[in-house]
Amino acid sequence: MSDALALQLVLWLPLAGMFVLWAVPASSPGTVRGLSFWLMVAQFVLCAWLYARFEPGVPGLQFATRVPWIESWGVYFSIGLDGYNVLLVLLTGFLGPLVVAGSFSAIDKELKLFHAMVFLIQFAMIGTFLAQDLFVFYVFWETMLIPMFLMIGIWGGERRIYATLKFVLYTAFGSILMLAAVIYLVLAAQRAGHAASFAFADLLRLGLPPDVQLWLFAAFGLSFAIKVPMVPLHTWLPDAHVEAPTTGSVILAGVLLKMGTYGFLKLGFPLFPAATLQLAPLILWLSVASIVIGACLALVQDDIKKIIAYSSISHLGYVMLGLISLDLIGIQGAIVQMVSHGLTAAGLFLMIGMVYERCHTRELAAYGGLAKLVPLYSVAFMILTLASIGLPTTSGFTGEFLVLLGAFNAAWALHLQGQDFALAPAVLAVTGVVLGALYMLRFAAKFLFGPTRAPVARLTDLNRREAAILAALIAAVFWLGLFPAEPLRKTETAAREFRQLVLSARADALPGSRP
Repeated sequence: MSDALALQLVLWLPLAGMFVLWAVPASSPGTVRGLSFWLMVAQFVLCAWLYARFEPGVPGLQFATRVPWIESWGVYFSIGLDGYNVLLVLLTGFLGPLVVAGSFSAIDKELKLFHAMVFLIQFAMIGTFLAQDLFVFYVFWETMLIPMFLMIGIWGGERRIYATLKFVLYTAFGSILMLAAVIYLVLAAQRAGHAASFAFADLLRLGLPPDVQLWLFAAFGLSFAIKVPMVPLHTWLPDAHVEAPTTGSVILAGVLLKMGTYGFLKLGFPLFPAATLQLAPLILWLSVASIVIGACLALVQDDIKKIIAYSSISHLGYVMLGLISLDLIGIQGAIVQMVSHGLTAAGLFLMIGMVYERCHTRELAAYGGLAKLVPLYSVAFMILTLASIGLPTTSGFTGEFLVLLGAFNAAWALHLQGQDFALAPAVLAVTGVVLGALYMLRFAAKFLFGPTRAPVARLTDLNRREAAILAALIAAVFWLGLFPAEPLRKTETAAREFRQLVLSARADALPGSRP
């Protein structure tokens, strides 16, 4: 099998699985679950194989496919792996079977429809990462909205309709702005004498005027910032997490939120470098605000789902900080932090789902004394908690340390140029680490220790299925924390390219540079 064909299978296997499910009798729930799980395992095996085959240091796409789709419009179905997406595709493939296995005992109504939606969102997320054509990217981007809308709306909690409508309104508003910018961008290219094309590589060479870049970046940036989400566009996230079923929360935190940060990395900053540099101070402070405000909000929550939801805002603020630092170390740290947050947040939401199935409450005050009652569960919870805090040897430490190092590198260079307050954002970002330890350790102390409460008095420990899911996540957390060199080699070329593309606007503005 060729590598390009394997990548095609990675993309299309979930969609094929969605249609295969319709042939399975609704009276065979075990078959539905088993088929869904093993198809996801097959996809992950292909993702891991392609990750191993991916060659570090090679610029551009690998395992690419490009075929005409709407040729008169310049639209090609173009997909491929590069340093921007290789770790995120691996993360999506890795979480797929864990998501399905985690729902075995939690979902018991409309089982075929539920697993079909899991397949559809997996297909859309992989497609968004792999797309190398703006038209194709937008189609996959919009497709993600449908299954998440249904997951929350059908299998969600009591306020699921409110949460669903809020989620759709926020994301649809951003998507409409991005669609308008996409149309303008392609028409602007044609007016400049370029052939009609939606290919990323062609659009990166346009060289738009700074004022045009500013408006287009605002449209793309708002869409991506809502998806991250960045403060002050974050208010949809806690409601979506609280009302979503465990599977929806895991997909949302594990992968879907990364669409926003990936959008900035792959499109927003490189397509509009002059606007990025002009707005860099604003993006920097919004990133720091997300880190600090997200952590402070997590610190005062009494709903265990909301704690992890607000912590996601804080952790993804570090990703944006690393990207806007435009420092090579910070950019690579941002990519690692995306993957790390996907692992730890997915694991914590799965663990919350496991205990919710047994106790049917999300109130932190209802818990206590779990360390004595369910020791295996408690050990796994503490490991993921410490990884979320950023304990050395875990993935959280690798991502946050590299981001902060890159932020200080960039800030120190500006400080030496006479900008007295250049270090302030980086210093404030460090306070997010302290606040992160406070809210997660507060959570763990009340959740695992202290007197045993009535709802948990007869709590049972992890079964084999749950233990296997958490063991896989913990192994991945330590792999990325202890052996980050190989993943960083695979992303380094893309990180250098990203930095060069954005900083090219600064070089073009210097006297004597090319027009």
